[in-house]
Amino acid sequence: MKAISLLLLRLSTGIYLILWGMVKLAAVDMANAVSDKYYGGYLSGEMINLGLGSLQVIIGALVALGVARTFSYTAQLVWYIAGILPIMVYIIDPFGKYIADGAKLTFFPSTTLLFASMVIIAFREFDDLSIDAKRGRP
Repeated sequence: MKAISLLLLRLSTGIYLILWGMVKLAAVDMANAVSDKYYGGYLSGEMINLGLGSLQVIIGALVALGVARTFSYTAQLVWYIAGILPIMVYIIDPFGKYIADGAKLTFFPSTTLLFASMVIIAFREFDDLSIDAKRGRP
């Protein structure tokens, strides 16, 4: 049950990274709009989205497959931390009653991705269905 649970967490968190990476690669206007609104435009631009999107797809694929786990699981955690920081006001105040400029309840599940990434790292020793585990790698 532990290995299956970790497999499902890896697949869901890794595929989510892949999907958003694909947005950066295929829908640059949408990625720029998100960057402009929540990241102050620092992540806007075709070349930035090409680089970040490619990296995001690679990390997501490595996580989903359970390859290079020390690197990929940590990279995923860092990615989700970096993604949650600019929207933290909406995590703290999801209904926009006190400090956020309106309700953004849809951002709250970002915490689930972050915590799932922590679980994947914490219980890596039980991740028997990863490619690394099948190849005898830590």
